[in-house]
Parts: sequence; C-alpha cells; structure tokens
Amino acid sequence: MATLNRRQREFAQREEFIIDAAGKMLLERGYIGLNMDRIAEATEYSKGTIYQHFTCKEDLIAAVILRTIQVRGALFARAATFPGRSRERLTAIGVADELFYSVYPDHARIEQVTKVESIWDKASDERRNACHTGDTSCMAVVQGVARDAVASGDLVVPQGCTLDDLLFGLWAMSVGARTIIVQGVPLNGFENPDPQMMLHRNFQLFLDGYNWKPFSTEWDYARTIERARQEVFANDIRKAGGSHA
Repeated sequence: MATLNRRQREFAQREEFIIDAAGKMLLERGYIGLNMDRIAEATEYSKGTIYQHFTCKEDLIAAVILRTIQVRGALFARAATFPGRSRERLTAIGVADELFYSVYPDHARIEQVTKVESIWDKASDERRNACHTGDTSCMAVVQGVARDAVASGDLVVPQGCTLDDLLFGLWAMSVGARTIIVQGVPLNGFENPDPQMMLHRNFQLFLDGYNWKPFSTEWDYARTIERARQEVFANDIRKAGGSHA
C-alpha cells in the first residue's frame, strides 16, 4: 500500500473528525436533527469543506454506518478464528454479536437510528457499495463456518432445506432478540427474564434441531462462550470496564 503524503493524511484525518461529529450528532439528535449546517458548526469547518468529503447529509450518514459495519465485521472475523469445531466457532460469532451491542453501544444505537431508506437513495455509489460490501463480509464469515461444518461432517443439511434457510433463522433470531434488548422491551410474564441468556439457549436448541454437532447435550457451550470471551474478546470487555459474564 502506498504511503500517504501529508495532504492526503490531513484530508483523511479531517474526514474522520467529521464522521466522529456526525456520529455524536446522530446519537443526540437522530436522523432528522443532523444537517450539514450543524456539522459545519460542530467541526468549525465551512460547509464547502464538508462537501469536499461528502456529497450530502445521507452520504455522511452512510460513512458513519460504514464505520459501524466495520466494527461488527472485525468482531466477527476474530470470532471465526476461535480454535475449535465449527459449532464452537459459530458460538463465538454469537458472542461477537452480543459484544457489539454491549461493548459498543453507540454503534448499536447508530444502527437503530439510521434505518432510513432515503439514506441509500441519496448516498454516493462509493459509500453505498462500501456498506454493502461490509454487510456481505459479515455474512460471509458466518457462511464460511457453516460450509466448514458441512465439509467436516458436523452438519448434514436436512433434505428440502439449504444453508441459507439455517442462516436466515439464526439471523432472524438475533435481530429479534437484539431489538428487544436495545429497545428495553419488558419481558413481563417470563420467569427470570434474561434475554441474552435466552438467546444463547435458543441459539443452541436451534442448531440441535438442524443436527449440527456436537449437540448441546454433549458439549458445554456455556464454557465455549466463556472461553471466547477470555481468549478472543478480553481486551474489548476490559475496554468497556466489565466482564459481561
């Protein structure tokens, strides 16, 4: 990779500063409350300077989203290196997904407040494509573990089903649970309601239903979760100032 010259470094640093300011404004004011005038005021740059980096408000928001996608993608990629069988590695990815919300809550909140279709209609092709590539890379990590499971014999996809069916089920379960957790939906009527623990249990029961080995009756996945936290994500948890046990 070519070394950036001084002007390029300054341009990149300024862009990161603007993205930082936009992220904070999104969290404080939401999508409607962010505009280029306020960004210019917050960064003490002229609007003309802001437009040198971003074509419009939506393009800037797409840059904020891209950073969030990259944080999640890095967590997933590290989880996939967890030593163990394929189902253990998938469990580690589940831990990565959990930590995205608990250790990086600002990124999780940004994800929630930027679900606006017009962002993608107005953002530049470059940033829209970068976000799409980032999302695809996260799914590719999960797909790679699933394919390894099939190749090793740990998983035999049931007749009439596909790997996509399995992965969609996992994704839908995670999105639903994360929405409940992030929005603080009350779990009235549940005994000992801990949505994160219930998600972990249902995650394993779902994989049992697909006969992905080793089964939860044969393997201590609670120990796998703890190992992943200690061996892969200890620095992230320490940065957040908690164990997240």
